[in-house]
Amino acid sequence: MNQQLILQPVVCMFLLTGSVWAFMYIRRLSFILRNNIDPQSVATPELMNARLPAYINNSSNNLKNLFELPVVFYALCAFLLLSQKVDTVFLYSAWAYAGLRAAHSLVHCTVNVVNLRFTAYFLSSLVLWFMVARLALSVL
Repeated sequence: MNQQLILQPVVCMFLLTGSVWAFMYIRRLSFILRNNIDPQSVATPELMNARLPAYINNSSNNLKNLFELPVVFYALCAFLLLSQKVDTVFLYSAWAYAGLRAAHSLVHCTVNVVNLRFTAYFLSSLVLWFMVARLALSVL
């Protein structure tokens, strides 16, 4: 198997993070400009959360979330690539993780239905911890 295939879901995660970042700024700046909000009045995350409605702040919360467990995913994929342990199970798991994280972000940044969002998050977490456990067992 071509070990570098593991980079494809990693790149998708990078693109997802960049897309959420762009969406967040477009949404926030549009709202701030449309409502003539003084930028100094939203100078901290706490002030931003207090002044802007939740549907505007959801993408910011999602962006923060993309720097939590996905960091484990990135490290895991780097280790898999460097140790040449990528196989079909790891590759499909990486794609499942990236797809579930994309679903989580899509729900979180748009309709924010908590049960849907939680399901995507929980399933992606299970996939990630499966990958971690499988790698740990293969190394030990």
